[in-house]
Amino acid sequence: MPHYLLTTLFSLACLWTGYWFGSRIGIRDDLSWAASGGAFLGLVLAGGMIALEKFLQRVPLRLILGSSLGLLLALTLARSLTGLLIPFSPDPTLNHSIFFLLSVLLGYLGLALGGKKTDEWARFFDSRTLPFSFSGNRSRYLLDTSVIIDGRIADICETGFLQGTLIIPQFVLQELHHIADSSDSLKKTRGRRGLGVIEKIQNQPDLNVQIVDRNPPKDNVDAKLVDLALELNGTIVTNDFNLNKVAELQGVKVINLNKLASALKPAVLPGEIFSIQILREGKTPGQGIAYLDDGTMVVVENARKYIGQAKDVMVTSVLQTGTGRMIFTEVKT
Repeated sequence: MPHYLLTTLFSLACLWTGYWFGSRIGIRDDLSWAASGGAFLGLVLAGGMIALEKFLQRVPLRLILGSSLGLLLALTLARSLTGLLIPFSPDPTLNHSIFFLLSVLLGYLGLALGGKKTDEWARFFDSRTLPFSFSGNRSRYLLDTSVIIDGRIADICETGFLQGTLIIPQFVLQELHHIADSSDSLKKTRGRRGLGVIEKIQNQPDLNVQIVDRNPPKDNVDAKLVDLALELNGTIVTNDFNLNKVAELQGVKVINLNKLASALKPAVLPGEIFSIQILREGKTPGQGIAYLDDGTMVVVENARKYIGQAKDVMVTSVLQTGTGRMIFTEVKT
């Protein structure tokens, strides 16, 4: 059922229920006012519940489960303690007051502590029988479309660098299918490459791969991925610089393979000398451009006349950015 239709039906049900209760408890002369007031309160209640639903969509499922379990245990304890105190208090009003007070106090503790003890809750249960999003002791990595098409994730998985569960959301898989079915030959090749990478990852025997059929109510794949990462308390693995920034702003952990690759490149220090083939002219007049074996761009000052030649260059500075690294050099004379 579409969410907007469910919301509409719920609001109408609250409206009718409020009207019905208002007409039953109202005084005969003020029946219409009581029914109208009840209908209004029903709409207010519906609006509050819809707002609560929007808020809970941002809360990880493990926190909801932990808090709910803590609240259930707290209310059970409050009922038990009230039963023990009733023999000492024959007044029914006092008994109800005691139960209400204990429910408020213990309920608060149950909600507050239950959500913070999800890791300890998991120890009391077999984690295989619970939703994997409840257990906080397993790492979960959500793969986005760009990192799957890139293909390096399969090689990284073979090294055992990522220990935990690799999650491929169904909406990411659908996007790959859409790209693979594109009329554009380049997009089609990229999409088929991504599907091949998924098959390669799934065939690795020591790797736990799960395809999750959850579809957060967002407009684009990146927003859906961030919401799902918040829900599952997972880490997004991506090459997308913009997704990286958006996820970090919302408190989601991110592994950017481009940053990882840059961090693993050999360090180059100012003053270091090495030989390199100058390939083409740079944007600034007189500059020459070359590349290291790992693809790092090297800018050589005043080297236009040496294009096509191998020259010894000395590093003057290194510029590190979120998308890669650039090395600035000058010809060693």
